[in-house]
Amino acid sequence: MKNIFTSLVLIASMVLPAFGSAASAETADLIISGGKVVTMDAGRRVIEDGAVAVREGTIVAVGTRAEVVRGFRARRTINAAGKVVVPGLINTHTHVPMTLFRGIADDMDLQEWLTKFIFPAEAKNVDEPFVRAGTRLGLAEMIRGGTTTYCDMYYFEDAIADETSKAGVRGVLGQTIIDFPVPDAKTFADGLELTERFIKKWQGHPLIVPAVAPHAPYTVSENNLTDARALSDRLGAPLVIHLAEANTETEFIQQKHEGMRPIVFMEKINFFNGRTIAAHVIQANAEELDILKRHNVGTAHNPQSNMKLAAGVAPVPMMLAKEMNVGLGTDGPASNNDLSLWEEMDTAAKLHKVFSGDPKVVSAEQVFAMATIGGARALHMGEKIGSLEVGKLADIVIVDIDGLHQTPMFNIYSHLVYATKSSDVRTVVINGRIVMQDRRLLTLNENAIKTEAIAYRKKIVESLKN
Repeated sequence: MKNIFTSLVLIASMVLPAFGSAASAETADLIISGGKVVTMDAGRRVIEDGAVAVREGTIVAVGTRAEVVRGFRARRTINAAGKVVVPGLINTHTHVPMTLFRGIADDMDLQEWLTKFIFPAEAKNVDEPFVRAGTRLGLAEMIRGGTTTYCDMYYFEDAIADETSKAGVRGVLGQTIIDFPVPDAKTFADGLELTERFIKKWQGHPLIVPAVAPHAPYTVSENNLTDARALSDRLGAPLVIHLAEANTETEFIQQKHEGMRPIVFMEKINFFNGRTIAAHVIQANAEELDILKRHNVGTAHNPQSNMKLAAGVAPVPMMLAKEMNVGLGTDGPASNNDLSLWEEMDTAAKLHKVFSGDPKVVSAEQVFAMATIGGARALHMGEKIGSLEVGKLADIVIVDIDGLHQTPMFNIYSHLVYATKSSDVRTVVINGRIVMQDRRLLTLNENAIKTEAIAYRKKIVESLKN
């Protein structure tokens, strides 16, 4: 009997530590297990057979599958074996409701496009229902392409924020203000007041970062630009603007402000602060880039839109050499004409090679960084998003890599930038919530969205006849 008791004690001493180890494992809401994890952290770790654990919208573990599974038990697990797990893509500049103007006017220069087509079409069609419909269409497209955060400038931005929040997407959303009457404000003062209410309403939201967005130096007067900067300072909100976008803008500013170029003029009036996000920045020399870097201005590079409007080529290789915070943007769907950051990555890498005559500039890894951690820094959110690291918000994308156009694979960054398409995105997680799984949208009704967009097309066509 004694021997039997001794044996039972010995068995218990061997078994209990194993149970103790399992019991001590932490609880996670979600584990994405298996697959190649491209972290985009400071060490650029790429983890074969990796895993990511998420709890309460935050990443709590990143490592090998064995490490994460040993340390965490999850309420839900997604098997990513044979796929790539990447940070959510970040679109640093767009006008998302303009999906409903996709293809309305093409093949013309920026000023003609704006003044003869876009501004009149907006005056006749844009209201809050239009903005909501266009936003839902754009959000669905962005989720399908693995974009988890976007920076927007448009009208009725409160409605855009509402739709974005409902869809579970992250947004830095700028209420556009401009000197002439627009759909949601008759004067700049009205627009500024509307912006203040918008910012106060949405500040502190887990997904929405409200911003003030004076349209551009050529559409907003000097006094109004400084008033927008003052509002940004007073409320601690981002300041979003088009800047140094084309020769016509440069010539306009030079004629009006004693020969100064746009960036120099904006510094002179103390416009820049540490929360500024500047879209395009094409007309910029080395000294002007130094101004932006000194003020920690984030830059949104929009290669396809810039090419389509023949606006020029931004000096991105110089920006990267100066270690500026530069991300990628699609611009609005009316000047691109889509919201695919995969296409922007491919274009950005190739554009700067052919423009500089140097095939080594703007490498695939640099471009993928611009679409992830670089975009986060450009939006002044680098501490929260842009990479898969413990403590960051859980914005995660799972990508298929077994298509014919992706076979075989040698270098992961080359594969992601030069071969991968939006249609390869399989599953999207934003703030720890699954918003698309196995290509099925979970927070938006795709069929209803398309039906509504087609109905708006008929309305827009009729409005342009008058």
